[in-house]
Amino acid sequence: MAQTPEKKVKDKVRKMLDAAGAYHFMPATGGFGASGVPDIVGCYHGTFFAIECKAGAGRTTALQDRNLGMISKAGGYAEVINENNLGDVQLMLDRIYPKKPCAM
Repeated sequence: MAQTPEKKVKDKVRKMLDAAGAYHFMPATGGFGASGVPDIVGCYHGTFFAIECKAGAGRTTALQDRNLGMISKAGGYAEVINENNLGDVQLMLDRIYPKKPCAM
């Protein structure tokens, strides 16, 4: 079974989060969870983050935008990631926990 373009983005994001040591999961939806919840939610160095994955020119829905906005307003990090801005995942992680240069 072939992967959808969005699934490929999700897999790449999850690999990046794994490499950074971030706790994350993909909430169940489809009648069992709340609508509009981002695809991936997690915590990195004590800070909550959420990532909505899209493929190509895919756009977020109004409900997804509302949830992402509520997360940001509450102090979490919320990103929309596609195959063209995968580097923003690392930028988000670096904003959450900046790497400090070693003092010599």
